[in-house]
Amino acid sequence: MDSLRVDRWLCAARIFKSRSLAQKACNAGHVRINDRPVRASHALRAGDEVWADAPRGLVVLLVLALADKRQSPAKARELYEDRSPPPVPREPSPALRARGSGRPTKADRRALARLRGE
Repeated sequence: MDSLRVDRWLCAARIFKSRSLAQKACNAGHVRINDRPVRASHALRAGDEVWADAPRGLVVLLVLALADKRQSPAKARELYEDRSPPPVPREPSPALRARGSGRPTKADRRALARLRGE
């Protein structure tokens, strides 16, 4: 196989959960190959660099191999070399109330507002 549609490869490499989601991302301009926005029908070849705004965040991949069927996670990782930037650190979640402790009192609400900076 010399080339393959971008949407099929993105699904086989498990970047998107389904081919239709990969097509929608391509049509919305969220997928770029070699720094050019592409449609879902664009031919992908080994050695191309794929930039995609996937559900898990920005993904930068170097295509090593092509596959048109959805692969197992271990085999899917062999299709590309991941060059993605490190993920953005998440903000710590505010303290959660103990389950079953009832509604917060007025003092509790004021303390939460101070904690949030309101």
